[in-house]
Amino acid sequence: MEASWITIYLSFISFIIALVIGIFIGTLRSFKIPYFLDKVFVAYIEIFRGTPLLIQLFFIYYGLPQVGIAMSSYQAAILGLSLNFGAYISEIIRSGMLSIDKGQQEAAKSLGMNYITMLFYILYPQALRIVLAPLTNAYAAILKDSSLVSVLSITELTRAGQLIYVRTYEPFEVYLTLGVFYFVMTYTIAVFSRFLEKKMNYL
Repeated sequence: MEASWITIYLSFISFIIALVIGIFIGTLRSFKIPYFLDKVFVAYIEIFRGTPLLIQLFFIYYGLPQVGIAMSSYQAAILGLSLNFGAYISEIIRSGMLSIDKGQQEAAKSLGMNYITMLFYILYPQALRIVLAPLTNAYAAILKDSSLVSVLSITELTRAGQLIYVRTYEPFEVYLTLGVFYFVMTYTIAVFSRFLEKKMNYL
């Protein structure tokens, strides 16, 4: 149970940071931005979506200290998960923003709204309905992929199971229990997602 809370903590903090990254990049890329800045964002997205998360974690924790950037295993885990899923979430946000009729932006401008007001009162509320399900799926994915941080000697759920297996030599019981724990957590997220979608339909 203690390891489960560590898994929830790591995945939640990483998701919040990834969400901030995703909203920032996804929003900017849904508008016209300087060519160079757009290419920087595209490079970030392609690198983190095109390489395995495990390799990214190894690079952050073991590679960056070679150039003087050292961090704890928890910091490396959160940074790796955040940057990886930030790339995916940015595309979710961008697709949600682009699905809104451009005429609404023109109407907002004609009413004298600035970009910030238009984002928070017109674009984001509509985009939220579209991206809610993909975002909850992303949170479920980050929770499951947090099992990879066990390679950084963090005693989250998967590593706790490995340590119990080393002591008991009972793989069936140990990994079946791990599967049940992960299923309960992801199923809870799915139920919460459906609840939010129903609430959004009433708004």
